[in-house]
Amino acid sequence: MTINHQLTARGVSLGYGERSIITGLDLEVPPGRITSIVGPNGCGKSTLLRSLSRLLRPTAGDVLLDDTPLGSRSGKELARTLGLLPQTPVAPEGIVVADLVGRGRHPHQGLMGRWSTHDYEVVARSLTATATMELSERAVDELSGGQRQRVWIAMALAQETDILLLDEPTTYLDIANQLEVLDLLTDLNREQGTTIVMVLHDLNLAARYSDYLVAMHHGRIHSQGGPDHVVTPETMAEVFGVRAEVHADPVSGTPLVMPMGRHHVHH
Repeated sequence: MTINHQLTARGVSLGYGERSIITGLDLEVPPGRITSIVGPNGCGKSTLLRSLSRLLRPTAGDVLLDDTPLGSRSGKELARTLGLLPQTPVAPEGIVVADLVGRGRHPHQGLMGRWSTHDYEVVARSLTATATMELSERAVDELSGGQRQRVWIAMALAQETDILLLDEPTTYLDIANQLEVLDLLTDLNREQGTTIVMVLHDLNLAARYSDYLVAMHHGRIHSQGGPDHVVTPETMAEVFGVRAEVHADPVSGTPLVMPMGRHHVHH
């Protein structure tokens, strides 16, 4: 069973160069749950996720893992606890799928990088779970966008971390593959207790697959909580500028957004 590590942002400010994107943000990621960060383009979703993984260091405040700032942990130690699938990951040229997924095992291996039976088993399991086993000998750069996305998810799974951060994991995937990936993440969460934080574009999928939602608007958290609390006509108007009705999804019972068209919100 996973130890549920606590990931917390305290008074975090983030930006690129002179451009400030997020100021003084606080967030406690619910351990052992699936959280989705939602909001319009440019609201700071990916920026926040990058800071939670230490890819982006805050200009003020701290991101803490179990009360210790991320910056004070070694890269390898952090990589055993926290995995990240960035938005546009880059594979080394010519690398084949099995080798890329195998890189997920590096944080767990000693200095010699010796492979254990467990390492091989985890890679095989990750390939199978993402339906990429038949691609294992193919070069990553020859794959379609959807295949490549599934391979990157396999690598993230192979890292076997207690916390998994995913930036738009369903990008490039058709609807069947989107649902497969989200079902896979749900299984991982339910069976292993993995804490999952993802940035998702599709609000209805986020509502269906998440225990907790964080809605962002202009670099601030507009609302957070269970899907029923966050996905409301008010949030749709204030965060997305869209007039919408919200009904119960007939399949899952989660809130389902029915947009009515543009809604020009006057501030």
